[in-house]
Amino acid sequence: MGNVFPRVPGHEIVGDVVQIGEGVKSLAVGERVGGPWHGGHDGICRACQRAQFQMCDNELVNGYSKDGGFAEYVLLRAEATARVPKEMDPAEVAPLLCAGVTVFNGIRKLRVEQGALVAVQGLGGLGHLAVQYASKMGYEVAVLSSGDDKADFAKQLGAHHYINSKAKDAVEELKKLGGASIIVQTAPNPKIVGPLVGALAPEGKLLSLAPVGAVEFDTVSLVLKGASVQGWPSGHALDSEEAIRFAANHGVKCMIEKYPFADVQKAVDSLVSGKPRFRNVLVMQ
Repeated sequence: MGNVFPRVPGHEIVGDVVQIGEGVKSLAVGERVGGPWHGGHDGICRACQRAQFQMCDNELVNGYSKDGGFAEYVLLRAEATARVPKEMDPAEVAPLLCAGVTVFNGIRKLRVEQGALVAVQGLGGLGHLAVQYASKMGYEVAVLSSGDDKADFAKQLGAHHYINSKAKDAVEELKKLGGASIIVQTAPNPKIVGPLVGALAPEGKLLSLAPVGAVEFDTVSLVLKGASVQGWPSGHALDSEEAIRFAANHGVKCMIEKYPFADVQKAVDSLVSGKPRFRNVLVMQ
């Protein structure tokens, strides 16, 4: 992705506009905005001509190929900047600019009718948002996770079914429910991803949102059911705005732990050690 060091890391950025560049007419000083994963596009490649801006051949990524938000000020490209309502807590909005828009966009782009069964594999940062978005979109939702201790929490988020994948065969349990029209893979465990195609309903779709590298699939199951496996790469600025607006209108909340900016190293150490269950957020004070 064009990583060049030194680099200021950080995507999922929320702040107020203090200055705009020459020729920028879409934003104004004082507006609250967000910097998602997608940090800019060239506007001329085939993907951009089809409005698939986050799939641009020369995509910029905030915090990776351009400086990100671990700073008092950040330079965002206008075409990749999302508007954020000021009445929302910016710390809660920030994760919606990547994790939120990824699950929101991934599910809606599959165009599966409401009322169908959507299974969410994993109940972490992506998973707990996927459960809420899917439930609020009008789907029947099943959560696949390990242990019985998460069952009540999954139901609180909007899940209708909880399957302890350690105690039961998740594929067989989903089959008992009629098979899933969508299985949202959010936990990066390659050993459990492949078998999930066996739990798809006819024309069902396995939506991979957490990259895990090479995975083996039973193509017989895919062919006989007319099923498919698909990924989805986050979203562009308008997608982010729609994910945020949907969350505001329907009560989708990201679970976060706030850290003052002075404790950035503590937040990063926590992340590297795998301690956060959901999302760590740095807050300027």
